[in-house]
Order: sequence, then structure tokens, then C-alpha cells
Amino acid sequence: MKKSMFALVSSIAVLGVALAGCGGGQQAAQPTSQPAQSGQAQGNAQPAPAEKPKEAQVLRWNLHSEPPTGDPGLAEDTTSAAIVKALFDGLTRIGPSGKPEEAVAEKIEVSPDLKTYTFKLRDSKWSNGDPVTAHDFVYAWKRALDPKTASNYAYQLYYIKNAEKANKGNGSLDEVGVKALDDKTLQVELANPTPFFLELTAFQTYFPVNKKVIESSATWAGDAKTHVGNGPFKMETWEHKSKMVMVKNENYWDKDSVKLDKIEFSMVEDENTELSMFENGEIDWAGAPLSSLPTDAMPALKDSGKLQVKPVGATYWYKFNTEQPPFHNVKIRKAFAYAINRQILIDNVLQANQQPAMGAVPPTMALNPDGYFKDNDLETAKKLLEEGMKEQGLSKLPPVTLVYNTSEGHKKIAEAIQDQWRKNLGVEVKLENQEWKVYLETMHEGNYQVGRLGWSGDFNDPINFLELFKEKDGGNNDTRWENPKFKELLNQSATEGDPDKRKAILREAEQIMMDEMPIMPIYFYTHTWVKNDKVKGVFQDGLGAIDWKWTSIE
Repeated sequence: MKKSMFALVSSIAVLGVALAGCGGGQQAAQPTSQPAQSGQAQGNAQPAPAEKPKEAQVLRWNLHSEPPTGDPGLAEDTTSAAIVKALFDGLTRIGPSGKPEEAVAEKIEVSPDLKTYTFKLRDSKWSNGDPVTAHDFVYAWKRALDPKTASNYAYQLYYIKNAEKANKGNGSLDEVGVKALDDKTLQVELANPTPFFLELTAFQTYFPVNKKVIESSATWAGDAKTHVGNGPFKMETWEHKSKMVMVKNENYWDKDSVKLDKIEFSMVEDENTELSMFENGEIDWAGAPLSSLPTDAMPALKDSGKLQVKPVGATYWYKFNTEQPPFHNVKIRKAFAYAINRQILIDNVLQANQQPAMGAVPPTMALNPDGYFKDNDLETAKKLLEEGMKEQGLSKLPPVTLVYNTSEGHKKIAEAIQDQWRKNLGVEVKLENQEWKVYLETMHEGNYQVGRLGWSGDFNDPINFLELFKEKDGGNNDTRWENPKFKELLNQSATEGDPDKRKAILREAEQIMMDEMPIMPIYFYTHTWVKNDKVKGVFQDGLGAIDWKWTSIE
């Protein structure tokens, strides 16, 4: 899903407190009838007391940072993606089976050449009561592709015929291969057969939006009064940097599957505070995928048996700005990447069974399970640093700053790597943290040298991790790196029908990227969290995306 990934490692202190304040799930007390007493006037029995009303099911959650947007065409980070998924529904939705299931689309037909998809839409409504039509999808997709929208995720629509040309200004939006045959029929023509296309239609950039709502307010997506979606929930309150409340959407086509009445989000950045909130019964879930918890408490949490761990298709990495010295030199980039000990970092700081990353693509879809370089290769790192500095005519490196978004976990990782660079390369690195929304802007604008980000897959295919770096000015390529051969291989993979040959092509592409090291892979994620035992049915897919549609409080 998504996106410039926020969530990190999660851990927590010993948990033994009772969890209070949970809504819903309790059986109402059975009413009792009092027998008629002898001699009572007219022989009437006492009326039975009314049944106790059913308690509302309320889920309480903390967001480590405020979502930058509630607009599916602009959402690019894990937090925004989770909120958008709760508020919108696509043609398909990844269900508890882990596979795409029909959502707004009631029936899907695919042509023999696998390039034309026809979606028959069911009767469904927007949260304001308007009907959802095929025209809403056409509008949403073309809006995301319109260069004026500046959607960093527009490239995710490039699988559609002529979509890339339109987004780059080399073609008309009218030529994009999507059209409404009528209000209930959407036809999509792809550039090439795309086996994961029905996974893509479950992704936020493919969600519909309400044209009337968007054209009536430029700030519609950031205000509960104007926000309109078509998903399981609708936005009731958004007090920026404080709280958000979503309630069940009674206009949702599948509302009978939605058990929660309300989700209440707090927005507390400090992991220790979040931990205290959980222990005090103020929230029902703490940790991944939308927050993190103090790593210092991980040993106690493991011993308590409360820790839940799930490997996910996601990679934690540092990005190098390849246009900023000294990281415009490939040997210096590789020296910094080779000079850290990932296993020690995992054992001593992360402590949640992560795997060292010696490549960009996670194990669930690995192209080269053995990786492309050695962990903690200090001899090679020192040699490369010396050669790189000589090439740049440097006797001493210029000041280097590593920037990361505010999080105790990210801070500890940065401090550990800072210490390893000092000891192993003799390099002093300054650390700087920024609030999440500001941080994303810093990265996108290229105002950094080394920056922390990670990537959680949007669909289960290695192309999703590689295509980020296809083009220098790509929406999520903050490295400013581009390689003609790499681009050629990715284009070639799109037309290769043989899975083994395609995998070999993508492996060659990943090799090029690791040879030039615009990113420094650090580890492959596991999601770790704790939760109230009464919370059931929170669905996390294999890529770490979260969905509350089927959640209940028992």
C-alpha cells in the first residue's frame, strides 16, 4: 500500500493490566417479569422492564502522525492509505482471503488477450446519498493522471493504455483507455496483460471520487463537513493534529458486514505515551502498522507473551540524494551502505525478528534471496570511501546530515547507524528529525542528503519496489537517480509473458540498482503490535495494509 511507509518496529512493556472501557459485544441483561400479586387491582402483572439497549461498538486507535490527506488521488503514505481505505471502496477490495474480491464491481469480465476488463457495477451510493457510477471512476483516474493534480502515485495507473503519455503531457486524457459504457459499466483497456491488475483496482489511486464534491471545495478532503466517500465508514470529525472520528456509513452497499459503529483516532506522536494509553485502557491497539512503540520494552513484551509478530512485504531503507554531495558519487554511497552491521541493529535495537536487507525486494517476492552485497563488509566499505573521495578530490567529506521523521524508533536506528558510520568509516553524521507531513515535503523537494523511508508493497509483485526508481522525476523517487538500462529492463518486463524470463529481467534490474545504490536497504519489516483481546477481525494483508471493514468488539 502504499506509499512512503511510516510504520516501524513496535514493542511495549510488560502488560498485565485489565483493559477497561471497551464498547460493545456484551450480552444485554435478560428482562425478568414480576408475577402478579394476589389481590392486585384487575389482576395485572408488573410490566417487564425494557431490554437494555445494545452497546455501541467503538474501536479506539492512535495514529502516530496526522494523515496528510483524505484524498485517494493524493494519498501516498501508510497512514493516509489506511484512512482512505476505511472511507472508500474500489472496484475490488482485498478480503480476508488475501485475494481481491468484488467490491463496487459486481461482475468482472476479461477479454481473451487479457488486455480489456469490463466491470459491471452494483447499486451503491456515496456517503451523501449520490449514486456511485462508472463515470466516477473515469473522473477519478483521469484526475490522478492530470499533471495539474500532481499525484505522486499517478504512475500506478500507467498499466492503462495511454495513461503514461497523458500524465507526462505527451498525449490527451481523452485517449486514456478507460470509459463508461453506461452508468453501471466501466471498460478498461490495458497497455499490456497485467496479471495483478485486480490487486491494483483495490488500491487507493484506483478508488472513485465524487466530481461534484471535489469541484465544490478545494479543501474537501481535509474537512469532515465536506468529505464524501463510498466506503464502510464516513468521516464525522477531524480536529487536525488532535483527533479523528469515523462512523459506520449507512449508505455503504455492504453495510451488513460492518460491525463497528465508530472508530476514534487520537494523534499522539510519543511512543511512550501511546504505550501508557494502551496500558490504561484508553486505546485498543498499539503498534504497527500505523504507529510504533518503545523498543526498550521489547524483551519484557516477548517474555509476557503479548507481542504479536507478522512478517510483511516491506523494506526499511535510507535514500541517498544522488544530486547532493557527497552522495552524487556511487562509491561513497556504497561505502555508507556496506559499513553498517544490520544483524547487530536487529538484535540490539529492533528485536522483532526482522531480516537484514541486502536488496530492495522483500522475501515474499524476492528476485535474489541471497542478496547483492555482504552485510558489514567493512574492508570493501573503507576501500570504496577512499576511492570515492579521491575521485571527488576530497581529503575530508563535507558535512553529512541524516534526516528522519519524528519517532523514537527511527531515532534509535539513526543513532545506531550514526555510531557505526563513525566507528567504521571515521565519518561524523548529524541527525535531524521532522514532523511527518513536513518530512515528506523535504524528501520530495530534494532538500536532504540521506533520509529515512521505507516501502510497503501496493501489490505482491517485485515491479512495485523497482518501478519507484524508474524515472528521475517519478512521484516517489526522491533519490533523483535514473539509469537507462534499468528503465529498459523494466519496460521489457512489462511485455514478457514467461514468468521465469520476467523474473530474470527484474533480477538484472535490481542488480543494477544495488550496483549504483540510490537506496541503502536496512531490513525487511515485521509488524509487531499488542491489542485488546476483545478486538476481533482487524485484517492485515501480506503487505501490511490494514482494513477495519470486518472488525468487531466482542
